[in-house]
Amino acid sequence: MQTKSQTSREAAKQRHIQRRVDAKDKSKGNDKAQHAMQAGARNYPEPPFPEQHQPKPGHEWAIEPAPLYDAPYYLGSKKLEGKVALITGGDSGIGRSVAVLFAREGADVAIVYLAEDRDAAETKAAVEKERRRCLLIKADVSEREDCRGAVETTVKRFGRIDVLVNNAAFQIHSNDFSDLTEEHFDTTLKTNLYGYFHMAQEAVPHMKPGSAIINTGSVTGIEGSKQLVDYSITKGGIHAFTRALSGNLIGKGIRVNAVAPGPVWTPLNPSDKEADDVSKFGSDTPMKRPAQPEELAPAYVFLASPHCSSYITGEILPVVGGY
Repeated sequence: MQTKSQTSREAAKQRHIQRRVDAKDKSKGNDKAQHAMQAGARNYPEPPFPEQHQPKPGHEWAIEPAPLYDAPYYLGSKKLEGKVALITGGDSGIGRSVAVLFAREGADVAIVYLAEDRDAAETKAAVEKERRRCLLIKADVSEREDCRGAVETTVKRFGRIDVLVNNAAFQIHSNDFSDLTEEHFDTTLKTNLYGYFHMAQEAVPHMKPGSAIINTGSVTGIEGSKQLVDYSITKGGIHAFTRALSGNLIGKGIRVNAVAPGPVWTPLNPSDKEADDVSKFGSDTPMKRPAQPEELAPAYVFLASPHCSSYITGEILPVVGGY
């Protein structure tokens, strides 16, 4: 049994430890670690951003600061040499960066986009800068005939499809569940689920063993989002679709995987959120900033390349900035 002097010394020691920790906690208010984490080859923009709001479907050329997609420090190593990739939503955001890195790895690229001609032309120029061919296809992935036409046009131009990236998406918030209209709900499901289903079903007959399908899921499909009930439903569905389709196609030698991004600085968000919310976008992640598209694109290269991921199928790869 300890004496009174011993217990007093122990209590004093504990208070000393407490004072030291309290002092460190107070000093952390000015600590750099409280700001956005920068762990890449270059520093990425962090909130607050300029307040901005765009009409759907959003335009990359109008976003401030401009999304970073060209990954200047990423060196290609022929991971997709001679391949043909078809990317929906490839005119901007994640899709644009994926197109550029696929081209840097040796692939020709066909891009499906809805209406953003200026963005699509810039993506085409970026792909051609990598000395690969780029085909632009304006289409609505929610329509079966448009998906069939996109696949047929790609095969006619390039002779094959080795990689399908289902990336096009519709997202707009609804703060009150009762405000989520049937039209809104239907548009989200038709674009995000039907679009992936249509594109995969049309592309698979043209894909040979060793081909890959990559679907863009979302952290909302893992955690849910109270303001994006319909979008969360579709992204969770995409994750399930990925796992189910991977089993269905394994006998054909076609791998199916998904990338589940957290917040990414793309036209999807300024065309969804109110201007004030856009200025704070990504600040609630552990890294305290949104990802830039070029931070997502290498994950798609990894899943597309048989050199990197030949034994991976049915997986969901979260790239969310920490949990």
